[in-house]
Amino acid sequence: MSEERMNKPASELPDTKEDSWLAANDFRSSSNWRIFRIMAEFVEGWHFLADHKKTVTFFGSARFEPGTKWYVEASKLAKKLALDGFSIVTGGGPGIMEAANRGAMEARHETGENAKKTAGESIGLNIELPHEQRVNRYVMQSRGFHYFFVRKVMLSYHAQAYVFFPGGFGTLDETFELLTLIQTHKIDPLPVVLVGKEFWTPLDDWLNAVCYKKFNAINKEDMDIYSIVDEVDDAYKIISKWYAEKHK
Repeated sequence: MSEERMNKPASELPDTKEDSWLAANDFRSSSNWRIFRIMAEFVEGWHFLADHKKTVTFFGSARFEPGTKWYVEASKLAKKLALDGFSIVTGGGPGIMEAANRGAMEARHETGENAKKTAGESIGLNIELPHEQRVNRYVMQSRGFHYFFVRKVMLSYHAQAYVFFPGGFGTLDETFELLTLIQTHKIDPLPVVLVGKEFWTPLDDWLNAVCYKKFNAINKEDMDIYSIVDEVDDAYKIISKWYAEKHK
């Protein structure tokens, strides 16, 4: 895949509707067949993730280029966590995803195969496009998904911590998905770390002033589900402290 194609945001990718891939009279375009394909993706996804017991999932914009602030910070955090044995899981694409996978790969190279301490894996749960997969070059282990919603479940339901860097609609969707799952006790409380005060504080202010105080649509403690930080070290401390206490 070309770098130009890889760096395109999801909204500019080609249409991937099944009807554009298959002839109208092909049985694989039927709803019945799709049910089995969806089931298969869930089974394969869970089977793949079951081999990784200590993971942190990274989310954030696909538009950040190498060398930009949040790309660099995401790579730093991923490397620190990977050196502690956390496998780094991303959507496998460009931007923050690539940065996190890059940090994890650098940690693997730094420890080396014969080192006493083994770094975590660099994992990508990527989206399949016609005739190719949208996966960055720093992914060491990957699983491709045809359906975005299956991939989203895999990203949102397995890790020991979740890190969100600045991003667009997709990042915000994934953020509130995780917060809702924890709020409704569908998953146990886990570290949800929002990195970048400039980006996340206005949202936090709105949740407090509008959702909580004005409309009483959430509880005060719902805003304790997540933490907002500005420094990689602060994010690292939250995750490593929680994990150490959980497994002592």
